[in-house]
Amino acid sequence: MMPDDQKNGQANFSDVEGMTRQNRNQAMGAISVSVAMAILDTAIVNTALPSIAKDLGVGHSDSVWIITAYQMSMVAAMLPFAAYGDLKGHRKVFLTGLGVFILASLACGISPSFLGLVAARFVQGIGAAAIMSANTALVRQIYPARILGRGLGLNALVMAFSFAAGPPMASIILSFTSWHWLFLINVPICILAFFLSWQKLPKEDKGKSQKFDVVPAVICASLFALWVHGLGQLAHGSMTSLPIIEEAVALILGIFLVRWQSSHERPLLAVDLFRISFFSLSAITAFLAFIVQGMIFVAMPFLLQGKLGFDVIMTGFLIAPWPLMGAFLAPIAGRLSDRYPAGILGGIGLAILGLGIGVISVLPPHTKPIIAVIMMALCGGGFGFFLSPNQRALMSSAPTTRSGAASGVLGISRILGQTTGATLVAFCLYLSSDHGAEIALRIGIFIAFAACMVSLSRLLKKPILRKNRS
Repeated sequence: MMPDDQKNGQANFSDVEGMTRQNRNQAMGAISVSVAMAILDTAIVNTALPSIAKDLGVGHSDSVWIITAYQMSMVAAMLPFAAYGDLKGHRKVFLTGLGVFILASLACGISPSFLGLVAARFVQGIGAAAIMSANTALVRQIYPARILGRGLGLNALVMAFSFAAGPPMASIILSFTSWHWLFLINVPICILAFFLSWQKLPKEDKGKSQKFDVVPAVICASLFALWVHGLGQLAHGSMTSLPIIEEAVALILGIFLVRWQSSHERPLLAVDLFRISFFSLSAITAFLAFIVQGMIFVAMPFLLQGKLGFDVIMTGFLIAPWPLMGAFLAPIAGRLSDRYPAGILGGIGLAILGLGIGVISVLPPHTKPIIAVIMMALCGGGFGFFLSPNQRALMSSAPTTRSGAASGVLGISRILGQTTGATLVAFCLYLSSDHGAEIALRIGIFIAFAACMVSLSRLLKKPILRKNRS
C-alpha cells in the first residue's frame, strides 16, 4: 500500500532516498525558480538604478541604499534562518521566505516613494535570506548521496545563469515598461513556485519541543549587518571613522557569540562544523574564490573601458562569457564530483581561474575583443569547475542535522567574499585610479592560487560523506 504522502507527490525526510525521479525533478524545479528570482534581484536592480533614482527624485549616492538594504538584510538573516531550519524544518523556512519575497516584491513594485522602496527591499532581502539558507539543505534532501553532485551542479548552474541574466533582463524590461516591473514580474512566477514547492518539497519530521534562541540570532544578524555595511562604506570611499567602528563592533560581537555558544549543540556561527577539517577547508576555499569573483566583476569594467579602450556596451558582452561558461561547466563538474575528489576538481578549476586572470592583467591596449572573450570564458569555466564539487564537499561533510547551518555557511561565504573583493578593488582604485584595476587583478591571481592550495590540501584529509538521512 502506497503511503499517503507519496500519493500526494510528497516525500517524508526519512524517505527522501526513495523519491521518484519525477518528484525530485519537480521539487528541484521549484527550488531553482525561487533561487533564480532571489539571485536576479541582487543583479537586476544595478542596471536600473539610474532610472529609479531619477523617477523617485533622489541622488545617485542615496539610490545605492536600494541595493544595500537588500544585501544587508539578506546576509544578516541567513544564518539565523539556517539555524531555525535545522530545528523546525527547511521546507517551512523556504516556503515562509518565498511568501515574504512575493509580498515584498509586490510592495517594491507599487512603492510610491524612495523610503518605501528601501523598506520593501529590506523585507525582500529577508525573504531571499530564508530561500537561500534552505536552498542547498533542501537539495541535499532531494538527491540521494550517490548523485548529490548532480543536484548541486544544477543548483550552481541556476545561480550562475541568473547572475548573468540580470543586466540583460533589466535592459529588456526597461525598454518596454517602467522599473516597477523589475519587481512585479517576480510575483506571478514566485506564486507558481510557491504552490509547486508546497506540493513537492519533502516533509521533515522535526521535534516541536526544540527551542530557537532569539537573542543569539539577533546578535548574529547585527554583526553581519555591521560587517557588510562597513565594507560597503569602505568600498564607496567613505573617509569617516564609521566603517572602522562598524567593523570593530562586528568583530567584538562575533567573539562574544563564539564564546557564549562554545558548548552549544547548534551554535549559530557553526563553530561545531568548523571543527571538521574537511568542512572548514571547503568553506575557506569558497570564501577565497568568491573574493576573486567579486574582484573580477568590479575591476573588469575599469580595465576594459580604461586600458583596453572598449565602450560600455562592448564591456557587457566581454564580461558575459564568465557566468555563461560557469553555468555550462558547473553541472558537468557536479557529476564528476560524484566520482572524483573535490580537492582535485576544485584545485584544477581555481588554477585555471588564476591563469586566466594572469593573462587578462597583462593584456596590452587595443587587444582584440575575441582575446578578452576567450580569457573571460576561461576564468568562468575555471570558477564553474570549482563551484559544484566544493559545494558537494562542504554539504556532505556536515551532519545531516546541520544541513541548514552548512547551507548558511555557503551563502555567507558567497556574499562576504564578493563584498570583500569589491572592497579590495575600491582600495586599489583609491591608491591608483589609472592602474588600480590591474593591481586588483594581480592580487586576485595570488588569492586564486591560495584558494587552489587550500582546495588541494583537502586531499590530505579524509572526507566524511554522510548519507542524506536523519
